Amino acid sequence: MSTRRDDVMATLRDWSKPGRRADLVAAAWQAGETNVRALAEAARISRPTVYADLRSRGIDPDHRPKGNSVITNLSPLDIEGFTGIADRLDAELDAALQQWAASHPDVDPHGPEGKTEGMRLVGLMDTTFRYADVRDLLAHEQVARINLDRLLHQVELRWEALNNAVAWLAAHHAYTVAVDEARIAIDMWRERAEAALNRPFFCMSDREEAAYRQIQEAGHPALEQAQADLDRTPAQTAEQLLANLDQAHERRKELAAETLRHAQGTSQ
Repeated sequence: MSTRRDDVMATLRDWSKPGRRADLVAAAWQAGETNVRALAEAARISRPTVYADLRSRGIDPDHRPKGNSVITNLSPLDIEGFTGIADRLDAELDAALQQWAASHPDVDPHGPEGKTEGMRLVGLMDTTFRYADVRDLLAHEQVARINLDRLLHQVELRWEALNNAVAWLAAHHAYTVAVDEARIAIDMWRERAEAALNRPFFCMSDREEAAYRQIQEAGHPALEQAQADLDRTPAQTAEQLLANLDQAHERRKELAAETLRHAQGTSQ
């Protein structure tokens, strides 16, 4: 059964009137598709153009609606004393075992009940540690992706600003700097995306599932959607983004050089 999100995305893919594009992009965003890359692919436009379309309809793409995959809660973990910090694992497990033993003085810690609790705590420790690691990697990728989109959009804005710039050389320098910053952002995003892609989060047992639910019940975000939103081929995507950026920049350098030659000719 098709959802509203599926319907608007299908419509967006089939758009034929350029004047409708921004409305369709905004409709897809409001229906829950807040992945800029997916919107760009569906509309067959660049990611900076997606940003421009959204802003033209009063939508700030840096503030995604609730219910999406953006990880905003990076508060420290404390799940029955487990923080997910690697160098504290052994000490936290010892403390949890001692606390349980102290609260169950009539139970043999080496008996069946003690072993069951010990396994539960080990599972909670391991799941909390893996969760903290993956959550941070996903958050870093998302920050790098948002920054990348912002800087690619900044390149377009700086180039457009040259049309009416009074201090043309200063404006062109700002454009050149924006291109350089975008190149750096592409490489940084690729590194973050590859790191997040290579560290998946999953549960392999009921014990780990229970620990994961406990983490979420403590107010920490689920990770499945953020993992699903990861680019599966970040190296290829980064290569294409860089190629597109450099191709446009080379053409723009030719145009800028022609403008500069004309300006120098008229000043003589």
